[in-house]
Amino acid sequence: MAGLFFMYTFASMADLKKPNIIVYTDGASRGNPGPGGYGVILQSGRHRKELSEGFRLTTNNRMELLAVIVALETLKVGGSHVTIYTDSKYVADAVEKGWVFSWAKKRFKGKKNPDLWIRFLNIYPKHQIRFVWVKGHANNPGNERCDQLAVEAALQPNLKEDAGYQPET
Repeated sequence: MAGLFFMYTFASMADLKKPNIIVYTDGASRGNPGPGGYGVILQSGRHRKELSEGFRLTTNNRMELLAVIVALETLKVGGSHVTIYTDSKYVADAVEKGWVFSWAKKRFKGKKNPDLWIRFLNIYPKHQIRFVWVKGHANNPGNERCDQLAVEAALQPNLKEDAGYQPET
């Protein structure tokens, strides 16, 4: 019994050394589709980083999902405890309700943004991730700042091409 207690304590102590990271994300699109961008805030302890980027032609949902992907790809330590705050039901529900895993089994047939979902699923298992949905434009400082970053990114000149965007026909 003492051995089991030791193993449990050791595992818990190792778990405590993994970073706890708070992430805020948002996406924006002026027109849907239209010029768009994403905004990300990463926080861990006293460290804080903001990221954003804009694209010529994209959709709001693509930018919401890309914000999450970029945030996760930016993390340097695997196994981090990550809480992602997003105002996107599309992203939060797809993961928290397990829909994206069913979509993947069906090779995303009939689903939008398979390129981004595949990219997400490649990074997702590297961390312990929890999504928290927050209401957009409801005075949440992290969400409001990410919205500002996303909108500003979409307004920049010489926007990049969102190579994975597929216009509906």
